[in-house]
Amino acid sequence: MSSSTTITTTSSSSSSSSSSSTATFFTRAATNLMNTGVPYSPIVITKAQGTTLTDSTGRQILDFTSGQMSSLLGHSHPEIVSVVTKSISELDHLLSNMITEPVVNLAERLARLLPDPLQKSFFLNTGSETTEAAIKMAKCYTGRFEIVAFSASYHGLTSGSGAATYSAGRRGGGPVVPGQIAFPAPYAYRSPFRDSQGGYDWETEMEYAWGMVDRQSVGSLAAFILEPILSTGGILELPEGYLAKLSEECKKRGMLMIFDEAQTGVGRTGDMFAFERDGVVPDILALSKTLGCGLPLGSVSTTAEIERGCREVGFLWLTTHLNDPLTAAVGDKVLEIVERDGICVRARERGEQLRAGLVRLQEKYWCIGDVRGRGLLQGIEIISNPETKAPGPDIGQAVSDRAMELGLSCNIVNLPGMGGVFRLAPPVTVTADEIEQGLQILGAAFGEIVGTEFST
Repeated sequence: MSSSTTITTTSSSSSSSSSSSTATFFTRAATNLMNTGVPYSPIVITKAQGTTLTDSTGRQILDFTSGQMSSLLGHSHPEIVSVVTKSISELDHLLSNMITEPVVNLAERLARLLPDPLQKSFFLNTGSETTEAAIKMAKCYTGRFEIVAFSASYHGLTSGSGAATYSAGRRGGGPVVPGQIAFPAPYAYRSPFRDSQGGYDWETEMEYAWGMVDRQSVGSLAAFILEPILSTGGILELPEGYLAKLSEECKKRGMLMIFDEAQTGVGRTGDMFAFERDGVVPDILALSKTLGCGLPLGSVSTTAEIERGCREVGFLWLTTHLNDPLTAAVGDKVLEIVERDGICVRARERGEQLRAGLVRLQEKYWCIGDVRGRGLLQGIEIISNPETKAPGPDIGQAVSDRAMELGLSCNIVNLPGMGGVFRLAPPVTVTADEIEQGLQILGAAFGEIVGTEFST
């Protein structure tokens, strides 16, 4: 893909033909494809290779979202393609009680990579499935039912996971599972909790939050579920020391800790697992997205003690694709590549490059209020007024739309009470040149939409 930020041009006849074809495509989609509340992208992608998407006009687009934050090693990685090809021709799907070599291989590799005492794993498809199973395990093991989650959380939209999701998707579905308690998310840029120097006072905020939890609880606290970096919630990174203090408070109350590393796991943040930075080991770990490198694969890992306790009370989790061999073979290969190719180091290096470039953009464009994140999971928050820090979702959407036109796919999260927050998460195989190219396109989009001077 060229480093130019201009749009690929076509002849008027071919452009007209393409527009007509795209219009016909979306007419067909509207006829038989149900809209689930997610607005469709106006472009139609026909090919994805590495970090590059190709649309129906032949235009190339740099992918800075790794698909749905999942294609960790890029699209159609040759070794993943090889594993899928072999597996689909030899061992694809069986009865759920038939375990296979690929499944045991993945469980063994995961156990070796995870810190003690995490040892036991099983494999599902989506993030919602993994968090749903993890929540049920916590309830079975503790004999309690209350689940605490951050106020900016996103853990899925199934029954239990959706009840523990506060950032979006709570409207219109009727009563949620009983026993859900929201905990103020650590939002350093906008938190009202400030120390005498104006800095973020997360310790006081946490003390206040636990006071609210204890007042709401009916004495049945089972678990706290969290992402080490809240992604859909706006790339909110837990301050250093926060996770250790949270773990201490959970232990006081006899609560388990469930870490949802759908987007932060398997090397993206610069560590194999994001929780490793803080030295706090969860009781249950849920992986998905990055583990399958774009294929539907998730895992739930826990301790031998929690497995024992769950088994004794009759824990059951059975799905059609429980421990499927094909996706397990893919997950095993993903972990092999991440270890073999030093992906964690690469994510740190490219992440530092991306972060530095975003800070340069912040210095140039007044509407970038904050830059945050870790490794190759970075966020920039857009504001509409640099003095009041008023959210700027409309500006963010306009910049995102223009960036797409210029050849960069970058996700903008527009949630109530927040500014528009860009999530920038290119595949960890992204090159230094591609990082620079993406920054150039993003800078051009900001320049065209807002310029460099703030005016009221």
